[in-house]
Amino acid sequence: MALKYFVTGVAGFIGFHLACRLLADGHVVRGLDAVTEYYDPALKEARLAVLDQHPNFSWVRGRLEDPAAMAEALDGHDLDVWVHLAAQAGVRYSLENPESYISANLVGTQAILEAARARSPRHLMIASTSSVYGGNQKVPFSETDPAHFPVSLYAATKKSGEALSHSYAHLFDIPTTCFRFFTVYGPWGRPDMALFKFVERIERDEPIDVYGEGRMSRDFTYVDDLVEGIVDLASCVPESGKPVGPEGLDSLSPVAPWRVVNIAGGSPTGLMAFIEAVERVTGKVARKNMLPMQPGDVAMTMADPTLLRELVGAVPETSLEDGVRAFVEWYADYRRSR
Repeated sequence: MALKYFVTGVAGFIGFHLACRLLADGHVVRGLDAVTEYYDPALKEARLAVLDQHPNFSWVRGRLEDPAAMAEALDGHDLDVWVHLAAQAGVRYSLENPESYISANLVGTQAILEAARARSPRHLMIASTSSVYGGNQKVPFSETDPAHFPVSLYAATKKSGEALSHSYAHLFDIPTTCFRFFTVYGPWGRPDMALFKFVERIERDEPIDVYGEGRMSRDFTYVDDLVEGIVDLASCVPESGKPVGPEGLDSLSPVAPWRVVNIAGGSPTGLMAFIEAVERVTGKVARKNMLPMQPGDVAMTMADPTLLRELVGAVPETSLEDGVRAFVEWYADYRRSR
């Protein structure tokens, strides 16, 4: 059945891929995006140019915090599923411009929640991050683990967004799923992401910065797998008092139609192995600038994907080699078109 989706951050890396998938599946997509200058707006405009070719796509340029933009995006549109992806991203940038995180990730999310309170979507879906696990020592990270020790402002704002959404789900009976991303990569990725930086600098024969002396590992998630998870979870609307799976598995709230779900494969890869995959695909050896761990970074991320598998029957499985190759091929095409 065709649905009407509202996607915030639709010009972003993940928002773009999600909108493409939804449109290909026959759904209607209404978007909102501020097209900020956190990174080159030309990349965002290029994504929007692709989406604008589809008759079932429309969007509004504006910030979540702007009531006029929110009203323009929502008024007169009966939208079934809302996917809130708009955010100020990046762990390291939060040290330079903390105000942007408070505005976009807290004030913006509260604006979405107020709009959902007024319009009662069938399902509200909110992007969170593996960064909320912060200083947790137990791995793999499970949704039912405490996440009380964020080590970056970015993580703190995303965890706060989860808490805000839970309160609204409880008070106003808004079915809500928060999903935690784990190092998403793939074509059309952000220039501040490691893969984009690595490929760009390797192609220019410039050294790459390798933080943590290369001893970090991440649960890398290919963007198409992430989108698949979001699409599948859209039909898994939380219901109070109806947990799934064996006791203790589901993160479903005891007092609200609200849950949080990891979207990742549960197979971390070391940073050096990731760089080696890039070298194999590009056919070039990177010159490496080994640097210490940066403030706000964590040594390892690893998801427990059991709840995701219980809910939708599958977990991300695209191989790192295939995902990196898809990015490198896209990057070559994009660079030629500039």
